[in-house]
Amino acid sequence: MAAAKKREARKSLQQPGWITLEGGFAVRPCVVRDMSSSGAKITIDDPNTLPGKLRLAFSRDARTGRNCEVVWRRGTSAGVKFVR
Repeated sequence: MAAAKKREARKSLQQPGWITLEGGFAVRPCVVRDMSSSGAKITIDDPNTLPGKLRLAFSRDARTGRNCEVVWRRGTSAGVKFVR
C-alpha cells in the first residue's frame, strides 16, 4: 500500500501579486489565492500566457519575489512551486 503524500499546510490569502517574466519584463497582476512554504495557487486573467518559469512578488518591483515553476493549470488558476 502506497503511503499517502502529505500536503504542506496552505494559508488562504486572496492577496494581490505580480508575475514577472524572465529578465524582469511583462509584469502582470494576479491574485495569490493560497500559499505554503513550497508553492502557491494563483489566478490570472489569461493563464495561457504564463510561461513555465516566472517570478511571483507581492510588489511591482521585479527585484523582489520568488522564482517559480508552473506545475498545473486549470481555467484561470495555476499552481506554482518555488524554486531556487
